[in-house]
Amino acid sequence: MDNWSRRTVLSAIGLTGVGAALAACGTSSGSAEGTLNVLFMQQAGYSEEDISAMVALFEKDNPKIKINKTFVAYEALRDKIVAAAPAGTFDVVLIDVIWPPEFAEKKLIADITPRVPAEWKTQMLEGALSTAVYKDKFYGVPWILDAKYLYSNTEHLTRAGLAPTPPTTWSGVVEAARAIKAKGVVKYPLIWSWKQTEAVICDYTQLLGAFGGTFLDAAGKPAFNTGGGVKALEFMKSTLDEGLSNPASMESLEDDVAKAFPNGDASFALNWTFMWAKTQDEKESKVKGKVTIGQTPAGDGGKRPGCNGSMALAIPATSKKADDAWKLIQHLTSAAVQEQYAKSSLPVWKASYTKDTVVATSPETVAAAKAELDSLILRPGVNHYNAVSQILQGEISNALLGRKPVQKALDDAAAAAASELK
Repeated sequence: MDNWSRRTVLSAIGLTGVGAALAACGTSSGSAEGTLNVLFMQQAGYSEEDISAMVALFEKDNPKIKINKTFVAYEALRDKIVAAAPAGTFDVVLIDVIWPPEFAEKKLIADITPRVPAEWKTQMLEGALSTAVYKDKFYGVPWILDAKYLYSNTEHLTRAGLAPTPPTTWSGVVEAARAIKAKGVVKYPLIWSWKQTEAVICDYTQLLGAFGGTFLDAAGKPAFNTGGGVKALEFMKSTLDEGLSNPASMESLEDDVAKAFPNGDASFALNWTFMWAKTQDEKESKVKGKVTIGQTPAGDGGKRPGCNGSMALAIPATSKKADDAWKLIQHLTSAAVQEQYAKSSLPVWKASYTKDTVVATSPETVAAAKAELDSLILRPGVNHYNAVSQILQGEISNALLGRKPVQKALDDAAAAAASELK
């Protein structure tokens, strides 16, 4: 996850019997009483008020269990989990989508595969379900969902003599951007978050997937320097070379994009869900009523995957109350609870997207999310993720800034990443 602002019982979707039957499975037993210590995040997705209300309902239904909540900033979350693990401080922790490989290998979080009902594989959005999966095992339950969507300025399209319908392919985006630029609507139709941070990895991930690429081969070795991985970076570089992408993209994060696009300074942008609210804020936006949010476009690979920016609830391997922790996770991730707070974060359950109360929270984002969240792509699922990400960030930047040819940059990244993965 980057700098982005980002459920009562399973009976709501017919899972209570299975969930209850599996609740006894696990690495340790709970007492159904006492205190559960839970680590949450201060920003993105559900607010502290939302979480407090969810927890209060759980405590009402489980009067012998009390929840002790700790909230930290995202930047402190990983280190807090790692530091607290030896002492068994927490019973439930919120984890980012990029952490399960590391945490699983270090045995910081429990394998909850025996607890997960088989029905979830069809009742949860497929893209969401992958959030905390590593080597075909579940290490958490998805809770806060997000992906990057295509935002389009329909007024810019109309002024360029085009139909206001947003393009569904990246080649269509380029063609529209050329027409918009030729008509003088804006100098740079495209704005991206391509600063040398995790932000550029997220955009590259989305494009790599669209162009049919993969980060790793079947043996777990780097493969982003072949096929769609190369096409994705060539696409990125070409939009800069042609003057379609704002050079400021190279120093921009998602928050910067969320200032430029609502100001009318760009025609297209990839960004997380939070930017939609900014485009609809009359105090901040000049594009309200002139913008759409939609599923990411397809590349020549024919795929339209969003970058998985989700988070999951996990049980630390050292928790002595795993059964009660699982009970809380079932509550927080249940359809009934998630649907009640859909305005803050969309549910992980497919059936929820047919509910009028969920759709009413934001018809535009729900329509886009229903398709995109069912088809997400993960960043490299490797143990040494931070090191691999930093290597790739640097070489992507080298290519975009013209310091190295695209193929050379990716070959160098693959060689350095392979050394980290030995």
